[in-house]
Amino acid sequence: FGHWKDAGVRITGDAVWSFTTMFLEMWSFITKGTEDFSKYKVVSNDNSVLIQKEHGFVQPYGDCPLDRRYLCEAVYLNLINHAKEYVYIFTPYLILGSEISTALINAVRSGVDVRIVTPAIPDKKMVFLLTQSNYENLIRGGVKIYQYTPGFIHSKCFVGDDKYASIGTTNLDFRALYLHFECGTLLYKTDSVLEVKEDALRTFDVSRQISLEECENKNFFFQLFLSVMRLFSPLL
Repeated sequence: FGHWKDAGVRITGDAVWSFTTMFLEMWSFITKGTEDFSKYKVVSNDNSVLIQKEHGFVQPYGDCPLDRRYLCEAVYLNLINHAKEYVYIFTPYLILGSEISTALINAVRSGVDVRIVTPAIPDKKMVFLLTQSNYENLIRGGVKIYQYTPGFIHSKCFVGDDKYASIGTTNLDFRALYLHFECGTLLYKTDSVLEVKEDALRTFDVSRQISLEECENKNFFFQLFLSVMRLFSPLL
């Protein structure tokens, strides 16, 4: 896959408890157990941990397909819809429904710089073809699409307006948004938001921007094939 690019975030302090409860809830569901969650909560008597090294908020979140709330999609839509200056996105797969596609294009029309980075070297060829089939509509709407030239980008990151970022497991595809158990961390006005932005800017420098002409010059039968495959995109 060439260079495999990923992203992670290290969480300390009270926010860790959110991830602990996410794990314990799933563990209890699978094992049919009735654990007392409170015994797993770490309480420190060290006052130094209360000293904040940076301002802002950290909010871990988890998504469960059983409750039909689609929290990860809601987080992404809120980040897009509240952007005023820019939204930069990393995703391995780009198989979108109308909600997020419309939000991205509307953001561009509002003057927001929207950029999406996808892999140049795929891990799943069929999914990669479907990802490419979404380029034309977004580019026509003003969204800038890049492919990560060194290889495969596995990061699932959003960053916008130097204020907020999301780092997690949720791809921009149907399975991740609607069918999977996923999780992430929402960062607001923390120093790490700017680190995500700096990573994005460095990534643009080694990525290739996709042009509208490139999308339009695809073979007719290839375009027809992609149109048929899009019908099955929720299953991929």
